[in-house]
Amino acid sequence: MHQQSLVETISLEQSVRQPAEVDERTMDENNENNDDSKEVVYVSGRKETDVAMPIVATYFEERIPVPQDMDEEIDKFKCGPFSPDMPAFSWRKLWAFTGPGFLMSIAYLDPGNIESDLQSGAIAGFQLLWLLLLATIMGLLMQRLSARLGVVTGLHLAEVCNRQYSKVPRIILWLMIEIAIVGSDMQEVIGSAIAFSLLSGGRIPLYAGVLITASDAFVFLLLDKYGLRKLEAFFGLLITLMAITFGYEYIKVAPNQEQVIFGTLVPHCTNCGPKQLLQAVGIIGAVIMPHNMYLHSALVKSRDVDRAKPRKIREANFYYLIESTIALFISFIINLFVVSVFAEAFYETTYPQLNATCQNATNIPGATHMFPIINGTDQAVNVDIYKGGILLGCFFGPIAYYVWAVGILAAGQSSTMTGTYSGQFVMEGFLDLRWSRFKRVVLTRSIAIGPTLLLAVFSDIEHLTGMNDLLNVLQSLQLPFALIPVLHFTSMASLMGEFANNLAWKIIGFVISFLVLVINLYFVVVYITELKYVALIVFAVLVALAYLCFVFYLGALMLSALTQSQCLSKLKLNSYMRQDDEQDLVSNPESHSVNND
Repeated sequence: MHQQSLVETISLEQSVRQPAEVDERTMDENNENNDDSKEVVYVSGRKETDVAMPIVATYFEERIPVPQDMDEEIDKFKCGPFSPDMPAFSWRKLWAFTGPGFLMSIAYLDPGNIESDLQSGAIAGFQLLWLLLLATIMGLLMQRLSARLGVVTGLHLAEVCNRQYSKVPRIILWLMIEIAIVGSDMQEVIGSAIAFSLLSGGRIPLYAGVLITASDAFVFLLLDKYGLRKLEAFFGLLITLMAITFGYEYIKVAPNQEQVIFGTLVPHCTNCGPKQLLQAVGIIGAVIMPHNMYLHSALVKSRDVDRAKPRKIREANFYYLIESTIALFISFIINLFVVSVFAEAFYETTYPQLNATCQNATNIPGATHMFPIINGTDQAVNVDIYKGGILLGCFFGPIAYYVWAVGILAAGQSSTMTGTYSGQFVMEGFLDLRWSRFKRVVLTRSIAIGPTLLLAVFSDIEHLTGMNDLLNVLQSLQLPFALIPVLHFTSMASLMGEFANNLAWKIIGFVISFLVLVINLYFVVVYITELKYVALIVFAVLVALAYLCFVFYLGALMLSALTQSQCLSKLKLNSYMRQDDEQDLVSNPESHSVNND
């Protein structure tokens, strides 16, 4: 029995000292030398073969080289910011690691986020800016864990889920993430179609805009073939375009700066009702997107990091954190622009006021009949990204109208492609697909474009854009299926080695996951109570119970794995102590006998 425990201890020690994945070239050499030998590992109660073996990726196969320091082989550098064995800060290295974080940040700027921003400003004014900042910080903390998983193990989140979960939970988890991706993709396609309609003055119908957006994925694939850095530069250009366009709107409207600062730094929501609370839920769901965790863990694999050296891993984690912080700060500023514009211009504005202004805006397509007065009431305006563009045109002129449309188009086009990449990585990891790039793009685009095209054909633009509210909440409901696995795997010492989460990060992850779960429970209760038919209520209750059971199941697996990891760590420590006592007894038997006397 003691011998068996010692074997387990040695195995754990080896797994803790080194991350789960080794350099792919070394693995290929080992496979060539010994094709018949495969390590069998039991993970979460099921048998796994070659747990650390990465699936052959068809995306981002290029590896960006990282600049090397002088005399790095001698390890002379001892002046790192967070670790004594890290080299000094290097702008060249930061530039080499710049890219994945900005592609990840595009998900924080998709049309669903933009619509959530403008609705937040129109419904609650500046009062929810602090929640936008909090959601962005929460997103950064969880994106950090996602990036660390990819850097340390060399596997992205979907691949790790494939190896850690048994078949049934793995399939259910894959379906949940696919639902999130489809929902996000529908938002992006809807946003792009609306942008085409705005730019053309309504001449391009919605279904044509959907088809144009669907076809652009193949154009982006051509950019992929020209090199990863060129693709990253193109996405950086789109982010810059969004910053310029929405920044122009911010300067044009000139919101009250004191209210912007107060709303951002001081948590408050005076006279907030159910609409404001539901909008707050939508902000969480719109900003923190579940499939983005899977995307970021895959994007960080594009840099050539020597995972055999812990110092190199620490360095990569450090620069990726800086880059992600910069990228999400820029995304927060852009989101703040949109919220502030609509808070300043349209908060507590009624339809009669809008109607009076837009009746004179004959140079804005569709403005004169967009905001009719119904029964002479002073109901608050219900705004979306389509009406938002028209409102800006009515109040601030045609330039504001077309600049808004360009910004929405940039948001839709950029997020559509990152959503496509998310779909590739998720299918690749969960299902171990070996399809060609073209076939997988056709499949993933069809899944998202099909429902959206049907809606565009049989629905008008106002009903189509209104779907963003429901899709934002859908994103929020899918969040536990990304947050729990990320926290689970990054806390496992057997998987992450010395880079596993410490107690502070475990607490942070638990708090964020618990907060998201409570928000989701609140939404479920509110949604069920608003249903009018008994059959729908019964169906919603059953779905909610199944949803909660699966969430708690994933949480139980996470707690079980963490507990097992801690027990094995204690076993290793006790074994070390026994070995030290035996060595002391052999080297100094007289001292041991004196102590016993």
